[in-house]
Amino acid sequence: MTYVAAETRYDSMPYRRVGRSGLKLPAISLGLWHNFGDDKPFETQRAILRRAFDLGVNHFDLANNYGPLAGSAETNFGRHLKDDFAPYRDELIISTKAGYNMWPGPFGEWGSRKYLLASLDQSLTRMGLDYVDIFYSHRPDPETPLEETMGALDQAVRSGKALYAGISSYTPEQTLEAARILKELGTPLLIHQPSYSMLNRWTENGSPNLYEALEQVGAGSIAFSPLAQGMLTDRYLDGVPKDSRAAQDKSLDEGMITAEKLDRVRGLNRIAEGRGQTLAQMAIAWILREQGKGSSVTSALVGASSVRQLEDTLSAINNLDFTADELDAIDEFAVESDINLWAQK
Repeated sequence: MTYVAAETRYDSMPYRRVGRSGLKLPAISLGLWHNFGDDKPFETQRAILRRAFDLGVNHFDLANNYGPLAGSAETNFGRHLKDDFAPYRDELIISTKAGYNMWPGPFGEWGSRKYLLASLDQSLTRMGLDYVDIFYSHRPDPETPLEETMGALDQAVRSGKALYAGISSYTPEQTLEAARILKELGTPLLIHQPSYSMLNRWTENGSPNLYEALEQVGAGSIAFSPLAQGMLTDRYLDGVPKDSRAAQDKSLDEGMITAEKLDRVRGLNRIAEGRGQTLAQMAIAWILREQGKGSSVTSALVGASSVRQLEDTLSAINNLDFTADELDAIDEFAVESDINLWAQK
C-alpha cells in the first residue's frame, strides 16, 4: 500500500534550532544504529520509519558502518526512502558519518580526506541520494591533522554532497579547534553528536565543558545513547535479561552492570514513577532540559526495535519540565558510571 504521511505530523513534536543556524531538529530524532541492518525484518523497519515520520520525527541518523553488515542500514534506508519517503525528501534531515573501519587498508577508517570523501560517495550510493543534510566526522583521528579532516568536511559541503558539517565524540578543546578551522574555511560547524545520558555525563566536565564550547561557537548538539545503551529503561530493574544487549555483549558489557549501578537505575525509576513517566521517558526529557547559560541539547537521538517502543519513547515530549527538587533528586543517582564506550583512549 502506498504510504501517505499523516497530515498531523507536525502538530505535537517540538522543533529546536541547531545552534545559531537556520536548521531545526525534532526534540527526538531516530537513529538507525541498531534494528535497520540485514538481521531485522524489512517490514518492521518500514513500520518504525513510517510511524516516526507520522509523529513528527523528520530526522533520520545513519553512519557508514551501521548494520550489520556494515553499510546495510544505509542500503535498507535507501530502499525505504525510495518506496515511502521520496515525495517528502525536502521535509527530511538525513545524516551520515564516517570514521570507523569500513574496508581493508590504510584508507578504510579514521579521518583522512581520502577516506572521508570516498565514504561519503559510498553512503550516497547506498541510500540513492544526491546529498545528505549533515555529514559527520564520526570520531577524531589522533594521527591525521585536524586541518585535513575539517578540510574534507568543507569540501563535502562545497561539492553539494552535504549541506552541513558535524563532528562526533570530540572533546571540548577539539571542538573549539575544529570550529575555528571550519569557520576560516567558510563552512560553519553545525552540530556535535556526543554520547550523553544520566549515567554518562562527560560532556558536563571541563572548563569550558562541551556545551559551553558549543554555545561559544554557535553550534548545536544531538545526544546519542541517551538511554545508556538500554540501562535507563525497565529492562535492567530486576537484573540482566538473557536477551538484553548486555547479555549478548552488544554495545554494553555485562560487567558494566554492577549492583551499585542497578541501585542508581532503580532510584531514578522511582523518580520517574513520581512524574508519571517511564524511566526511558524521563531519561529523554532530562537530556533535553535547559542546562543554564543558554546551553541545552538540541535533540535526543533514540533507537527503536518496534513501533510500540518508539511510541513509548516519543511520549517523553509530553512532560519535558522539571522542578528544582526533581533535578536535585535525580542528581543523587545520575552520576558518572564509566560506561562511555566512545571515550578517547
